[in-house]
Amino acid sequence: MIRRSPKYYKLLVLFVCTAFFIFFGQIVIAQSNHNFKYQRKQNVELIVGGDFVITMNEAQPIIQNGAIAVMDGKIVAVDTKDKIFASYRSARILPGKGMVLMPGLVNGHSHSAMVLFRGLADDLALEDWLQNYIFPAEAKFVDENFVRVGEQLACWEMIRGGTTTFVDMYFEPDVAAEVVNECGLRAVIAPSSIDFPSPGFQGWDDAFATAVDFVKRWKGKNPRIIPAIAAHAPYTVSPEHLTQAIEAARQYDVPLTIHVAETQTEVKDVQQRYNATPVQHLENLGFLEPRVFAAHMVWPNKSEIDLLAKRGIGVIHNPDSNLKLASGFAPIPEMLKAGVKIGLGTDGAASNNDLDMWEAIRLTALIHKGTTLNPTAVPAKTVLRMATLGGAEALNLADKIGAIKVGLRADVIQVQLTEPHLTPLYDVISHLVYAADAQDVDTVIVDGQVLMYKRKMLTVDTDQIRLEANSIAENIKAELRPPN
Repeated sequence: MIRRSPKYYKLLVLFVCTAFFIFFGQIVIAQSNHNFKYQRKQNVELIVGGDFVITMNEAQPIIQNGAIAVMDGKIVAVDTKDKIFASYRSARILPGKGMVLMPGLVNGHSHSAMVLFRGLADDLALEDWLQNYIFPAEAKFVDENFVRVGEQLACWEMIRGGTTTFVDMYFEPDVAAEVVNECGLRAVIAPSSIDFPSPGFQGWDDAFATAVDFVKRWKGKNPRIIPAIAAHAPYTVSPEHLTQAIEAARQYDVPLTIHVAETQTEVKDVQQRYNATPVQHLENLGFLEPRVFAAHMVWPNKSEIDLLAKRGIGVIHNPDSNLKLASGFAPIPEMLKAGVKIGLGTDGAASNNDLDMWEAIRLTALIHKGTTLNPTAVPAKTVLRMATLGGAEALNLADKIGAIKVGLRADVIQVQLTEPHLTPLYDVISHLVYAADAQDVDTVIVDGQVLMYKRKMLTVDTDQIRLEANSIAENIKAELRPPN
């Protein structure tokens, strides 16, 4: 038996104690570091991801396995999922497996409640369609209830298709604004003013006065609702009234929207009356400035295109409506080359016949290749930009929406990439432009609020809307039914 000295045992006890304190200390430090890292994570309201994040931000255009963090309706971070989850935590996470996360679509021109006239009159030239069918139907049927139900139906359709912002040029703006407030979308609401009688009005004076009153009451009332002035067109609004409209828009610092150069008939009419083409006519009136965005612009000449770029006018291209009404092919490649701000729109569902922005995207990409005989005329990336950030720029809203970027509002959508028509995947932007459709939109978020999740509508009562829309349609059919 080996005898150990007291000194040996003292050293042994000291070693054991030291080892214990070192081990315990490492546990405490590790736990402390873990807690520190956890505490460093910022609480946010929502984290949204996707296999691809299409940002429309040149600094980081596409992020694979990306995500965003959202707080107070605003995007506070954009990065890979790993980095977002390392820095942020949320009670609500939409991971976006098998999806692309992208900015919501911007519909720059619509007459939303006209969904209730969908299919009422087809296969007609614009002038015939308007004067002999639409204007008389509006005079007879459009009232507050018509606009309320029509706006609800339009919001349902647009949310289903991934539109998060739209421009609405129509009547009963207070009703429209209340519906938009309830459904959660973002909208520029521009009550239409025209020189002859329209629903509820005798002519320009009372229609315009009501529009100005709406602007005064709604400006700044709701951050998602932007009131605006709408003068119908240069051929339906006199020079004096056009001047009134732009002066009011300046006075109240709001946007102004107008139809311009939609048909050759319009161009000839304006030339005969004012000895100037539509765009030049507006320039002569001092009308053209960046707050103006013009729908259609199918027939501008070269000097007018340069003028549009110089004055900072936003142009909203509506390919579906222009094709259906045989209005012509807008010179989009030439306008893009000149630096004109261009967005996309659907126009009203009475002349489209839907509010499907994916259809507008695909048509824009295809028809300008065909008309120019140049497959590179309007590339897929350019068209997708027109439907998102380009539309925001045309509406002067690019400081708020149109891209996935820190500081912008969280208006985003998740689009499924797993369907057969999106398989296999080589180029995500190609798929979004040439293959995706409205049914592929899975989730829609506006201002950080989820409006649709996994194709389920969260802010509108779809059964009630369908019931009321069909009821109005039955009344219209009964009124229009020819006598026996």
